[in-house]
Amino acid sequence: MDPNVPFRWITTGDQVIAEMMAAISGAKRSIRMEMYIFAPGPSAELLRHALVSACQRGVRVRILLDAWGSIGLPSTFWDILRVNSGQFRWFNPITLRQLVFRDHRKMLVCDDESAIIGGFNIGPSYTGDGVTRGWRDLGVALCGTLAQELALAFDEMFTDADFTHPPFARLLPSRQRTIQTSGGRLLLSGPGRNNPIKRALLNDFQNASRIQIMSAYFLPTWRLRRALAKAARRGAQVQLILPGKTDVPLSSLAAQSFYTRLLRSGVEIFEYQPQILHAKLILIDDVVYAGSANLDTRSLGINYELTLRLANSHLAAQGRDIFAHDLPLCRRIDPQQWRKSRSMWEKLKARMSYLLLARLDPSIAHYQWRNIGQRLKQRR
Repeated sequence: MDPNVPFRWITTGDQVIAEMMAAISGAKRSIRMEMYIFAPGPSAELLRHALVSACQRGVRVRILLDAWGSIGLPSTFWDILRVNSGQFRWFNPITLRQLVFRDHRKMLVCDDESAIIGGFNIGPSYTGDGVTRGWRDLGVALCGTLAQELALAFDEMFTDADFTHPPFARLLPSRQRTIQTSGGRLLLSGPGRNNPIKRALLNDFQNASRIQIMSAYFLPTWRLRRALAKAARRGAQVQLILPGKTDVPLSSLAAQSFYTRLLRSGVEIFEYQPQILHAKLILIDDVVYAGSANLDTRSLGINYELTLRLANSHLAAQGRDIFAHDLPLCRRIDPQQWRKSRSMWEKLKARMSYLLLARLDPSIAHYQWRNIGQRLKQRR
């Protein structure tokens, strides 16, 4: 990666695999990969081959995958990596007590010098251009001091991969922290109170003149929703691109419970139509937020996440171009038509979905996913 261009957008699943392959092939000393979902398929095979080749040329390779997100990956998948001196660990091996707390972070760091972060997981669903095939997602390639900090963050998580979370961890202070570097701010969050992503967003929303958000799962806290509505009422342009198609229907229904109030405040809402939306992008004037975190209850209080806050006018301008490119692919929600079209049943479904995901999810998360046994068998 060119050190004179410290940040660069990755806009498709095809591109992120190509970028990862190039980074792994060029690594000389170390490779760290951390993923929520690493699913069997052509991309997984390609990356495994490149990682094993790196081991064989003397590169130190370590892989950390979330045990729930990657539950469909056979336990033997990384045997060839281990044989070649690579290291692999599961984050938070699955038990009913520990199932709630997941590592949702996604990163690849090579030689402590360059990194790729974003919303992309590894699997067939993420391969494509996000328009004609594959989910719509975004990432950022970067180099410099932030790559070094990401490497250190990986090392800490890799060491503590089987850490046992205490009861009521979501209500306790956590190991969340903010790391300020010359390149930007790294927001590392996990289970617990005082989420640094929420704090940073609330601060930036206060005086913003333009806010553009692309969010796969939109379930922000009451304070964040109020801040968005307040910004729109004072004349700021506030635009949301949310899923028209989704892999989590409950999440979209829950988000719709906010539409009327946000639209009434002047917030513009668009729903992405071609494919499932999985991107996480927030633009606040010349500030960019990019990383693994969604604007929902899990990312803002339960999952381990990483988000970059970058005050970079060039990257923000490119982000606005990406946002503008996707707007014509969306259906705009008309405020009057939306209110007229909503039946009592649809309103009730949206409200119940909100209550389930925003209020009950921490308590019942280990009951809401189905076929756990079947998926566990796939790993054996």
